[in-house]
Amino acid sequence: MASKKGVRLVITLECTRTECLSNSNKRSRGVSRYTTTKNRRNTTGRLELKKFCTHCNKHTVHKEIK
Repeated sequence: MASKKGVRLVITLECTRTECLSNSNKRSRGVSRYTTTKNRRNTTGRLELKKFCTHCNKHTVHKEIK
């Protein structure tokens, strides 16, 4: 029996600032990532949200990645 696909998808949001990776003087090196869900019928494009980046220590734009 085939499972039907739901309307909601789990997506990953990643910080867009390059300072997250390049500056080693920050608290910790790496990229800030969040997971959330979106409705594939209502939001067909890539999602962009302002979230808090722990590496930049400020609110930045986080974009959806594959």
